[in-house]
Amino acid sequence: MGQKTTRPLSPHLQVYRWSPQMAISIFHRATGFVLATAGMLTLLWWLSAIGGGAESYAVFQKYVVGAGDSATSVELAINWFFRLLALAVIFSFFQHLFSGLRHLVLDMGAGYELKTNRTWALAAFVAAIFATALVALVVASRVIGV
Repeated sequence: MGQKTTRPLSPHLQVYRWSPQMAISIFHRATGFVLATAGMLTLLWWLSAIGGGAESYAVFQKYVVGAGDSATSVELAINWFFRLLALAVIFSFFQHLFSGLRHLVLDMGAGYELKTNRTWALAAFVAAIFATALVALVVASRVIGV
């Protein structure tokens, strides 16, 4: 009982070299958290604004959708905050989606080769960025009226 064992210790995160596979795993968890908190809180606020009547919904629209021409600087700042939050939720959605699709392929038994796994991890990041940019461009073009 008193003898010293020479078993190896568990490696810590500092020992590992970062790879896209590690990053996409962490991002998948983080984006799930963003979708569950920021997205759900905004959805609940929207639903309660609908249930609260026209005046309540107008307040929601002023802060989240568009502050309008007669908005104060605080209202404009809050409106821009929600626009950035919406962009983060959209990116989180696409990142979580493409990462989940990658994981579905892995669950089927394909893509475990290191080079293939790395390629698909990077492709999920790139696809999420492009899909977010596409949605942002479509929304911006409709707001501008092009």
